[in-house]
Amino acid sequence: METIPRLTEKDIECRVAQCGKSKNGAWCSVLLYKDARVDMRILDKVFGAMNWQRKHELIGDRLYCTISIYDPEKGEWIHKQDVGTESFTEKEKGQASDAFKRAGFNVGIGRELYTSPKIFINLADGEWEEKNGKVVPKISFEVASIDYDDDGNIDYLVISNGKSKNLYTFGKAHSKTQSSASPALSAPKSEKEMMHQNHPKWQAMLESILAGKTTLEKVKAKYCFPDADEIAAKEWLISHQL
Repeated sequence: METIPRLTEKDIECRVAQCGKSKNGAWCSVLLYKDARVDMRILDKVFGAMNWQRKHELIGDRLYCTISIYDPEKGEWIHKQDVGTESFTEKEKGQASDAFKRAGFNVGIGRELYTSPKIFINLADGEWEEKNGKVVPKISFEVASIDYDDDGNIDYLVISNGKSKNLYTFGKAHSKTQSSASPALSAPKSEKEMMHQNHPKWQAMLESILAGKTTLEKVKAKYCFPDADEIAAKEWLISHQL
């Protein structure tokens, strides 16, 4: 059987999972997902458009999808099946699409998305509005860059607003990623003092932000945060503000 390629930036979409407000402003959490068309494109590219098929069937009251791929070496069809869940908009269509994408995960398409870190993004003024007492982002979220370790786990991820502003960064860019990155999305070098989880002022800084005496943005103006430590700070603040 052929090797399934890992998803690229163009294959992955972002979906807002939760939004809220704290003393430090509005925030949202984001999930990574793939569209069913990505599965179809990869199946066509890897196995050939005429060498795979999909079948939907009801088992009980649940809709299942089976993806079958022809293996010329064995001279037989290989089957992968999974069940879908309903969408809030189009019940049958959403369930069929979800079953197909889940079966695609079984084939190996996009399985690396399960290794995604928790993505929390602070929203600046003008990037959100309040509707019926709920925070609603006014900006879009796109995967600007992604890379994986040798085991297929996400070890570098950048979420942008689709323009020139990076909203979230996880991990460290690989050398090949850094050389090909867009200048508009590249982080500038800094000579500021490094703030990290082993810094003697780390806990005091978090408690000061939580008490409303300062903000994370003001602290970042004074210190330079490694990506993983900035994420840890955001997660700590969100967990203590909810």
